Amino acid sequence: MKVYSVWEPPTDRGTAGDRAERFVFIHDGFSVSAFVFAPLWMLWHRLWLALIAYGCLAAALGFGLRSVGASAALRAAVWLLLHLLIGFEAATLWRSMLRGRGWRELDVVAADDLDAAERRFFSSWVLKSSDKGRAPVSPSIALPRMPQSTDVIGLFPKPGANR
Repeated sequence: MKVYSVWEPPTDRGTAGDRAERFVFIHDGFSVSAFVFAPLWMLWHRLWLALIAYGCLAAALGFGLRSVGASAALRAAVWLLLHLLIGFEAATLWRSMLRGRGWRELDVVAADDLDAAERRFFSSWVLKSSDKGRAPVSPSIALPRMPQSTDVIGLFPKPGANR
């Protein structure tokens, strides 16, 4: 089962259907595309600061590893670890970029794939939006009053009774 977070853009213009077209579902987990194509993935998702940080870190690591005379195997291992880190943190990078641009997180959905997550989210979203027009129910009306009793429920005797 995969987990997706649902993000809404900052503008509230247009109808609910127009806004729903712009929702973004972010898979929370390892991103193979970010692992394999880290700089291109950052460009695709417009993560400019992350791309600049990646470039600076890559240049510093390359220069540092060459200056200490690291072997090719060690350099490859360092690059693999860097890309593993990017693959694991890709969703966090994307979410932080959206949050910084004013997007808000609407919900978290668990489903087998993206289509099922979209169906599950939009079915609950439609129900929530149709309930907004109704007056909220008072808790005293929603729950029946329980009778006050001094009896103990379960296997325990009444208070003060002989055992």
